[in-house]
Amino acid sequence: MSEQSLTQKKITGINKIGLYTLIKKETGRFLKVYTQTLLAPSITTLLFYTVFALAFGGVNRQIGGNISYLAFLAPGLIIMSMVQNSFANASSSLIISKIQGNIVDVLMPPLSAGELLTGYMAGAILRGLAVGVITFAVLFPFAPFTFHSSLMIIVFALLGTYMLGALGVFAGIWADRFDHISAFTNFFITPMTFLSGTFYKIDMLPDMWQNIARFNPFFYMIDGFRYGFIGQSDASPVIGISVLLLVNISLTLQIYNMFKTGYKIRP
Repeated sequence: MSEQSLTQKKITGINKIGLYTLIKKETGRFLKVYTQTLLAPSITTLLFYTVFALAFGGVNRQIGGNISYLAFLAPGLIIMSMVQNSFANASSSLIISKIQGNIVDVLMPPLSAGELLTGYMAGAILRGLAVGVITFAVLFPFAPFTFHSSLMIIVFALLGTYMLGALGVFAGIWADRFDHISAFTNFFITPMTFLSGTFYKIDMLPDMWQNIARFNPFFYMIDGFRYGFIGQSDASPVIGISVLLLVNISLTLQIYNMFKTGYKIRP
């Protein structure tokens, strides 16, 4: 880091050049291979949508009384794709850097724990939002979208991508090899996502499972995002925002402490 950068950090308290460079690195990672990181998830989501529309009779189904099942399904698929890619961006970046040994290139510059956290989170959130926009554009000609509240769509998109980005940072720091990331995804992220009402309303579940679902923050993320489109939800959007804020604050404090102490990233 140049003497000018060090002087700037002393004056402002923020290493603006270093933080900008880290964010540029994290966004550049997925933009250089956009066919894999941005286009492929949207095609996968379209395939999910097609299967549920045709193979499972979704075209003629109604849910919640007067809502087309396809209008109900599309928002859940979009947010699911967004958050999975937010997780993947942060977790893959950190685990690859640790395995290849170039994590030192990020740790040597005078970047604080907060700046490291911000850089990795920015990359994860931006990839998640980019996937969401592209997936929406791909689904738009086929799905009967309605728009109840653009504000709720944006709020839950940001809270959701932040939560999974933070989980991705946590997993990337905690993991020692790719197998650990795969295990974290297969045994935590995927079940939490699929059991959160992505494909169904939770009132279709037995009472016990409905109660369990309400302890799943992924449920509030998907339910609130869908509410922004169709105007119906299984839980109050205010409660959903509160739950996600609490979870995100807890995750932020945890990963900040991991960066601060150098947990598994410093010798």
